[in-house]
Amino acid sequence: MLGLAVGGLVLSNAFGMAAQNNFDATLQADMDSLIAAAEPDPHGGVTLQGRFLSHNFDRVYSGLYYQIKSGKNGGQISRSLFDKQIVPVEESRKGALTWGTADGPENQKLRVVSRRVDLTPDDAADADYTFMVAGDLSEVDRQTAEFNTTLFWSFLLLGFGLIGAILVQVKIGLLPLRRVSGALAKIRDGEARRLDGNFPTEIAPLASELNSLIQHSEEVVGRARTHVSNLAHFLKTPLSVLAAEADAEPGVLADTVKKQVFSMRRQVDHYLSRARAAGSLDVLGNRTHVSAVVDDLARVIGRIHAGIVIDAECDENFYFRGERQDLEEMLGNLIDNACKWAKTRVRVRCEKTEGRLRFRIEDDGPGLSAEQRAKVGERGERLDESVPGSGLGLAIVRDISRLYGGFFTLDASSLGGVLAYLELPAIT
Repeated sequence: MLGLAVGGLVLSNAFGMAAQNNFDATLQADMDSLIAAAEPDPHGGVTLQGRFLSHNFDRVYSGLYYQIKSGKNGGQISRSLFDKQIVPVEESRKGALTWGTADGPENQKLRVVSRRVDLTPDDAADADYTFMVAGDLSEVDRQTAEFNTTLFWSFLLLGFGLIGAILVQVKIGLLPLRRVSGALAKIRDGEARRLDGNFPTEIAPLASELNSLIQHSEEVVGRARTHVSNLAHFLKTPLSVLAAEADAEPGVLADTVKKQVFSMRRQVDHYLSRARAAGSLDVLGNRTHVSAVVDDLARVIGRIHAGIVIDAECDENFYFRGERQDLEEMLGNLIDNACKWAKTRVRVRCEKTEGRLRFRIEDDGPGLSAEQRAKVGERGERLDESVPGSGLGLAIVRDISRLYGGFFTLDASSLGGVLAYLELPAIT
């Protein structure tokens, strides 16, 4: 638009100068005709031959005028001037001609050209004459105004046309990039594993590199998780041997060994779960169907804890933004822990609000005080060693949920026991 504005000013100025030059050329031609028609008379005046002159010189206030000045008789004027005189101002000389402006009849603005001419033969006395021809500039102004109006509307339409063309070009030209953006969103939401589709030549290398990057990320994370699992397995085997030897040789040393082995097992299980969850966060496209996990856990854990009714409900359209194994780890620990302390019933509910999954696991057990809930939920302490387990379940839930940007808290349940509240990211 700035370029069009500057171009319009340049064209307008160029047309104005061209119109002015054309008008000056016409005045100069009228001047030549006037000089050609002039002949000196014996009294020092000038006689004009009408056949050389424009008829506009005869029409009053026609816009074309002449005036001839002579030192002897004062000179003469055209009929078109009637009783007016031409008084040039702002004159400038260009060769033999002098150009200027003047106020004409009926408030006309005149362009004036004048020239000194000697009409006498070489052997006669000098008799100089000043010929002046003036023309009304209103015609030049009118042409310039019409041109500027046409130029303005033409450039305005051209500007809007260019803007429209640019918008269409951007919309169509960037369509492949929007397709890439949509494909990446599907990968992030777990609806796809790769960038699929036909892309233009300019975009195809980008899609290929992104697919390679996603595959490389999966391979790196997979290898890291395999190494962590192998390390945990290699550690557990010697720990099992130590525990077995300690059981075979009772005593103070054996008790110390068993205690430390138990502690080491807890740490291995804890950090193995954290490492597995942290690695899965770096893999794009993780997507887990929540209701399938909840139903499977309720069925399996229900068989382990016979006599406990697990009332589980979850919408079929809920999806967790993460790996199934991590969701099973968290919900499995919470449901299993609730069944250990429940009398007859455990209730599991799931809801989704503002892109977040909210799980509520409640039991009808004896419950915990606020102080006890803080110890268990925040510091992972075991309050009762009589219940089987390592005591790391809730700590693992807390750590994994934080890795996913969620949180886990304990509260009092309306069933009488404990309410475990877990919040995780969902796929909208």
